[in-house]
Amino acid sequence: MSDAIQTPASGRLQHRHLLGLADYSADEIRLILETGRAFRDVLDRPIKRVPSLRGVTCVNLFYESSTRTRLSFELAEKRLSADVVNFSASGSSVSKGETLKDTARNIEAMKIDLVVVRHRSAGAPQFLTRCLDSVIVNAGDGQHEHPTQALLDASTIANLDIPRLPGLSRFDFSGLRVSIIGDIAHSRVARSNIYALTALGAEVTLCGPRTMMPFGIEALGARVTDRLDEALEGCDVAMTLRIQLERQGAGQNGLFPSLREYHDRFGLRGDHLEANPDLWVMHPGPVNLGVELAGEVAESDRAVILSQVTNGVAVRMAVLYLLAGGTAARMQSASGGGE
Repeated sequence: MSDAIQTPASGRLQHRHLLGLADYSADEIRLILETGRAFRDVLDRPIKRVPSLRGVTCVNLFYESSTRTRLSFELAEKRLSADVVNFSASGSSVSKGETLKDTARNIEAMKIDLVVVRHRSAGAPQFLTRCLDSVIVNAGDGQHEHPTQALLDASTIANLDIPRLPGLSRFDFSGLRVSIIGDIAHSRVARSNIYALTALGAEVTLCGPRTMMPFGIEALGARVTDRLDEALEGCDVAMTLRIQLERQGAGQNGLFPSLREYHDRFGLRGDHLEANPDLWVMHPGPVNLGVELAGEVAESDRAVILSQVTNGVAVRMAVLYLLAGGTAARMQSASGGGE
């Protein structure tokens, strides 16, 4: 690939919403990541705010518990000078039987421009596009997708030091080998990462118990194995996933014998880093220490988990800005100074 990465000529996204990455092109993904890189610089300033979305009202519509994603979106909106409304299903009219459609319509009647939604049901963001005029951003829907997590993961990977892959900084992931390890079947993060990473040219391997591997997942372009040593052989980035106990009751339905045995077979330990000292480790959080990652791995300088969190704010700033009608050219001007 040449040094000049092609992005949409308009500098705009071709989509009105971000529901998932399955139908986002590599060019659009790169546009978001490049815009996020510019906004990342804003976060290092003494005044971490730009007026890019002044006058835009965003509502964070969260029907599932969340810490990192909800706070990250809220910070991204405030860094862009948007007006922010937070909604949590607990303590709301949802407990009185109000439907998602009615809740969203009532909130939009308060003149909302953009809705960030997290919901336990796959397809909830798509459903809202048929009910509302607002721009919809998927912050995670059931076991379907979590597109902004995959985008922030790609942004983090682009900053890694892998000497044999000089194209990473230009979001050219050709030759990059990423292994996604853990509960693939119940992970919306895994699905979005497959779409994003393969679109950018990476080779993706999925590793986990066969009982937690979706049938036919290879069709998305990933290699599948249930042997951790095979997944780590020649691997550049190991992305471990949390076991989704709340989605599948793993300890009670026999998907794996015990957490201890899971860690023995699929957890990353210090000896794995010793065998591959160039391996980078990622995790979307929250981390279950002693299950997906040994404490020594999570605390090592090869783990970039906190960098993922920081990059998440910048990438979500880029998503909100571009979906609200911003362009790459306007972004360069808007991020030129703080308030």
